[in-house]
Amino acid sequence: MTLLKTRQLSSPEPLFYGKTKKNQWAMVTEKIPDCSTVLDAFSETADKSRKFDLLLLICQELAKQHSKGVLQKDLHLGNFLLAHNNKVFAIDPGQMRFLYHRLRRSECISQLAALACYLHPNDSESVSKLCHEYAHSRGWHFEKSDNILFKKQMVLHRKKIIRRGLKKCLRTSRQYLRIKTGKISAVFNRDFCQKAEPLEFIKRIDTLMTQGRILKNGNTCFVSRITWNDKDIVIKRYNNKGFIHSLRHTIKKSRARHNWLHTHRLDSLGIATPKPLVYIEEYRGPLLWKSYLVAEYIEGRKLHDFLCDDSVTNQRRLDETRQVTELLRQLGKNNITHGDLKHSNILVTDNGPVIIDLDAMKVHFSRCLFKISRAKDMKRFAKHHIQS
Repeated sequence: MTLLKTRQLSSPEPLFYGKTKKNQWAMVTEKIPDCSTVLDAFSETADKSRKFDLLLLICQELAKQHSKGVLQKDLHLGNFLLAHNNKVFAIDPGQMRFLYHRLRRSECISQLAALACYLHPNDSESVSKLCHEYAHSRGWHFEKSDNILFKKQMVLHRKKIIRRGLKKCLRTSRQYLRIKTGKISAVFNRDFCQKAEPLEFIKRIDTLMTQGRILKNGNTCFVSRITWNDKDIVIKRYNNKGFIHSLRHTIKKSRARHNWLHTHRLDSLGIATPKPLVYIEEYRGPLLWKSYLVAEYIEGRKLHDFLCDDSVTNQRRLDETRQVTELLRQLGKNNITHGDLKHSNILVTDNGPVIIDLDAMKVHFSRCLFKISRAKDMKRFAKHHIQS
């Protein structure tokens, strides 16, 4: 904190530091009244313009830090306090490097890219404004090489964010509740089980599905739409198909778990898919027996039905086709194949196309295998397009 003050950077005033009775180092600082972390303020608002304003404030503070030789080792919004007058205070100096030489331009651009990853992946306009604000604060002119490096760093940072996010959504955290009891293992989105008992939902899930509106009842899976805890949801149960089937999915992990991770990955990439709420696994001894995926219900029409509707104007049909094309481009850009890409697995909604049924989705690390799978995806999609 003293080093931050020495470099004329905003931070809480250090009051005391020393060792506790347990011989651990501790520090006392002034309390900033009516403040929260920027991360909390960012997470609690749904206003996109407010989110962007918060990022602009951090962008300006980051530019100050860089100009004074301070580099965050673990840059995130939780390392800044926001006072009621929109003043930003830096905290956690233990995660900073204090240098006595000019920071490398590449280091600064990398941190700017990390900050830009808080924006929606497709919001290129806001990303551009953020870069302009940083460059203006530093007295820079962004060269072509800077833009190339910035984009590369954004890709790398977003991959790290997705990896961390996928790990976090499998354990108990502020957003998720993991339950493991007897033969049941489950992860709940905390918003879904507010004012309700998760174990009661698990206990009644088969009954609820039977009483709900059955959408599919096949040998492999059973799908039903129900209302629970005032929420309109769809439950997909992956049925047991014998010992070998159970053994294979015990080793490979459940299809519900894979689907849960896929939906979180797509959400991180800004690709629309129904919000995942719960996944549940039921075991018999060491073997996985059944699994369930619960997601929000999305009101929409299958792409095939939408395109065949004579009441839809040509302009609306063209606009939707462009959005679907962009959705497919985003999948390809991230080396993702759907595995069952047909018109019934894309819903047309008031907010644009939404992709569903991610059971066969794959993220490819081999470009060659991706191209083969992508070609199969597009061939299947084109076949349904011709039929429609």
